[in-house]
Amino acid sequence: MSKRIIYMGSPAFAVPALRALVQSGHTIAAVFTQPDMPAGRGRLLTPPPVKLAATELGLPIVQARSLKDKAVQEHIAQLTPDLIVVVAYAALLPTTVLKIPPCGCLNIHASLLPRYRGGAPIHWAIVNGEPETGVTIMRMASGLDAGDIIKQAQIPITDEATTGEVTEQLSEVGARLLLDVLSLADLGESLRAPQDHALATYARNVKKEDGLVVWQHNALTIHNLIRGLNPWPLAYTYFGGQYLRVLRSRVVDASLSLGPGEVGNSRDALYVGTADKALELLLVQPSGKRVMTGAEFSRGYLQGKKTLFQSS
Repeated sequence: MSKRIIYMGSPAFAVPALRALVQSGHTIAAVFTQPDMPAGRGRLLTPPPVKLAATELGLPIVQARSLKDKAVQEHIAQLTPDLIVVVAYAALLPTTVLKIPPCGCLNIHASLLPRYRGGAPIHWAIVNGEPETGVTIMRMASGLDAGDIIKQAQIPITDEATTGEVTEQLSEVGARLLLDVLSLADLGESLRAPQDHALATYARNVKKEDGLVVWQHNALTIHNLIRGLNPWPLAYTYFGGQYLRVLRSRVVDASLSLGPGEVGNSRDALYVGTADKALELLLVQPSGKRVMTGAEFSRGYLQGKKTLFQSS
């Protein structure tokens, strides 16, 4: 049965679900998304991906600075939604807003709740080396990702998968799962199960400083950091006082007799020592330069010289 829905979301992760709702015949009363923000070297005002998708779909757009604003809350009420769907909107819904739609508010969260509540669940699942993750459709309540679980879907995380790749995969899984729930006569009310709050873990938003590689850690820990922070904010290290982003890596089965941070380079590969095994750096980016292979970096910057990568 078609519903009148207010959709709230901002990043690319939220686009597939919006498209799925439109394609399945639901009425989108309005799309709420975050204001345009400065981005890139030129700091140009850039619309969030959901705004671009909503514009393409011809949907009404609201870029409210705060849902706590009484005028914004009155506007939401005047739109008379049956349901509010929230996907990575980047703001908590006030209790007043949660109470507006008669069918409640549903959220697509990119983890298997109650684990990894918060703003960066995919990043931290990969950084922590989790073998799997998933999507939860949740009935929203007061508190951070603390509402009742309606339905979940699980996917494996491969050893080489990045946050960008898993995000894209989960966005499609979440869209399909949302449609499954909306196809239920009771919108999943009969499936609702409270979370075990004692099992909750939290995934805070990542910061640029989180990407600093500590070469005294073991190779797998560093490898997970590199792929967990790709595409943003990216892992990084220093060589000779110069900044170097690390985008892709591979754990080598042996130490290659390299100490932590010690570089073993050749024309064909770039290896760095850790606390145990060596790590091959597959893709790197020197400050202000293009992304290049480890071999290209080795030939162009190291030229066979012995050096250390530093953590400061």
